[in-house]
Amino acid sequence: MGPSGCGKTTTLRALAGFITPSQGSIEISGKDITGVPVEKRKIGIVFQSYALFPSMSVYENIAFGLKVQKARRELIAKKVEAVAKKIDLTRDQLQRNVAELSGGQQQRVALARAIIMEPDILCLDEPLSNLDAKLRVGLRGELKRLQKDLGITTIYVTHDQEEALTLSDRIAVFNKGKIEQTGTPDEIYNHSATEFVCDFIGDINRLSPNILREVLRQSGRETAGNIRGYIRIERVNTRRYLECNISFPGVVADREYYGIYTKYTFDIGGEFIKGIEKNDGRSSYKAGEKTDLYFDINDVMFFEE
Repeated sequence: MGPSGCGKTTTLRALAGFITPSQGSIEISGKDITGVPVEKRKIGIVFQSYALFPSMSVYENIAFGLKVQKARRELIAKKVEAVAKKIDLTRDQLQRNVAELSGGQQQRVALARAIIMEPDILCLDEPLSNLDAKLRVGLRGELKRLQKDLGITTIYVTHDQEEALTLSDRIAVFNKGKIEQTGTPDEIYNHSATEFVCDFIGDINRLSPNILREVLRQSGRETAGNIRGYIRIERVNTRRYLECNISFPGVVADREYYGIYTKYTFDIGGEFIKGIEKNDGRSSYKAGEKTDLYFDINDVMFFEE
């Protein structure tokens, strides 16, 4: 994952064989495949636009790769039926033209066309970006289930942080053509290796110099040189927990209601910091209301300038 233009799709296309790297090599299981033709790499790819054939039926789209390989008609029918069952496409839908399907159904067809070839690696290039928010969340869970059932190594390109954190076993964060960090979602989110990763992933507070000085004073920490401090908004509490060792008096400057939780902006002597509170029906702060803020020094991520 990474911001637009950082090299995610270029990397995916190079892996699939659509782009030849100007230097370096691509290896899979220790074997150099840099010069291997696309059709011999056993890599399936689902494009952001799906790239389906609009003049063909759903069945013909899914069967296309097997027909190119001159597979027997009976084998094609058997495989199409099996893969359609896995991704919840009915027999009626198989006979329809792809143009008649919804975005979510077209996404399934594109996925079926890739997995019917039984690839060693499945590449997905932002496959949910064209769908509405509710459908995207539903299909996200479906993709995770499908990936687990198929057992295919899957590389998923996205700039959506929530998608990356919920879908993946490991994440590589790209920035300007370089990998800033690789790790589990927990490592990326809670133990960011660089300031870019820390600031890019999730909603976070960058502590102002004044707040940072007070945090260091209260914790008794001494630092050499210029440092910057960040803390995730969910780590800022209005209730004092046992592990909280930093506190500030604050005033609610603004609030945003999200249903499950409310996001607050607190004013600490002219400096601002965000926090969230779960909406449990018992407490809610109004703009202008005073409240103390607490957090644990161990939740602050420090980076040297």
